[in-house]
Amino acid sequence: MRKNNPILTDSFGREHTYLRISLTELCNLRCTYCMPAEGIQLSPKSTIMNYEEVYTIAKTFVDHGVTKIRLTGGEPLVRRDVEQVIEKLASLDVELSITTNAVIVNRYIDCLKSNGVKKINVSLDTLVPEKFTSITRRNQFKTVYKNLELLIDEGFHVKINVVLIKGFNDDEISDFIELSKEWPVSVRFIEFMPFDGNRWNRTQMVSYDELMKTVNSFYGKSNVIRLEDAPNDTSKNYKLEGYKGSFAVISSVTNPFCDSCNRIRLTANGRLKNCLFSSSESDLLTPLRNGESIEPIIAKAMASKFKIRGGMDTLEKLERPDLHSQNRSMIKIGG
Repeated sequence: MRKNNPILTDSFGREHTYLRISLTELCNLRCTYCMPAEGIQLSPKSTIMNYEEVYTIAKTFVDHGVTKIRLTGGEPLVRRDVEQVIEKLASLDVELSITTNAVIVNRYIDCLKSNGVKKINVSLDTLVPEKFTSITRRNQFKTVYKNLELLIDEGFHVKINVVLIKGFNDDEISDFIELSKEWPVSVRFIEFMPFDGNRWNRTQMVSYDELMKTVNSFYGKSNVIRLEDAPNDTSKNYKLEGYKGSFAVISSVTNPFCDSCNRIRLTANGRLKNCLFSSSESDLLTPLRNGESIEPIIAKAMASKFKIRGGMDTLEKLERPDLHSQNRSMIKIGG
């Protein structure tokens, strides 16, 4: 039974109902914007949440108002007991979804279906096999594309997440949108964001305004239909006249959606991040293992949440490496 308790409401009145749980820091790809070229220092195995701990912490959040949980990684499906985790979480009164790179998702179709997982986000940053190998440092494009088709054929609600990087895949914008012509998918273009080790700089970023200028020029502004965004949506949503699917822009850098943020993150080693951009974290796993209540820690973490992007409220602050490099690499946060 959900409690009438404000521990998930921050000092700006934002109610947090969406929890993203990273199941692992491991991944079977090595995307350049996510993982430093030299790799990362993994958390000791003993500090990674087991499936019972994932469930216990998740249930605490659900008891206090979380209605949606998304599983992330690393790549969540490389975790050995992922089916147990999914089955346990599916027993909660919550909408359960997953983000995957789709390399091995074909092995888990039955598990996902039987546990009511209907919404799947697939990370795919290029439709050119050679470029895929370059950015992921792995030769898996054919497998990913085949599994993407499989997910659509199996009736899942699929979103394709595309991190746009100038000079790499900004020439593929229309190619990605064309996927929505015959497929009932949402292609989501994500502004390139700074994290530790990804060597971010502003010149690599394709902004929301630049993207829409490209789209309107290619398709004609009158053919681009603005859709109504869902409450707390991170994306600005559009579609082309006559297309089955849609496309969207997640403009975390140039047009942050912080005012309506309802998202919090739990890392694989049991730390709560109240914002994707925040450099601070709150350890929930250690007190849980010590038999202590984690509710006061959650309440304190939520009360300390900044109004905008972990305190980086201007592009100038976002460009300062001394600020954004204090954050983990994306693979250790959870996508």
